Amino acid sequence: MDETRRKELLRHWEYSNRDQDIAHEIYRDDAILEFPQSGERFVGVKNFREWRTIYPAKLKFQVRHIHGSGDLWVAETSISYNGGPWKYGVSILQFREDKVAHETIYVSDGWEAPEWRAPWRG
Repeated sequence: MDETRRKELLRHWEYSNRDQDIAHEIYRDDAILEFPQSGERFVGVKNFREWRTIYPAKLKFQVRHIHGSGDLWVAETSISYNGGPWKYGVSILQFREDKVAHETIYVSDGWEAPEWRAPWRG
């Protein structure tokens, strides 16, 4: 089951920038999508599939790591908007039955590591 779920999540990001119908197969019809950084909350896969279809930027995704089992998965991703610098992202995905019921997405710019921490880096 876990390997099937991992493959479904990888397929989601593979198609997220080219086919929204395939990308949204992972969600329940009543799924909730949240962006805590902007305070946005979307209810119903139809709602967020529609705005993702007309998203005004060209997106590229990289999946860095996917961790999880059972009904809780975390994906570490990177996203680029219109060929710009990569931003780091985390998606927390909660499944109910065989589909994503709730996803929370965080996105952040990267930053230079401060030199004062260098002695402790591995």
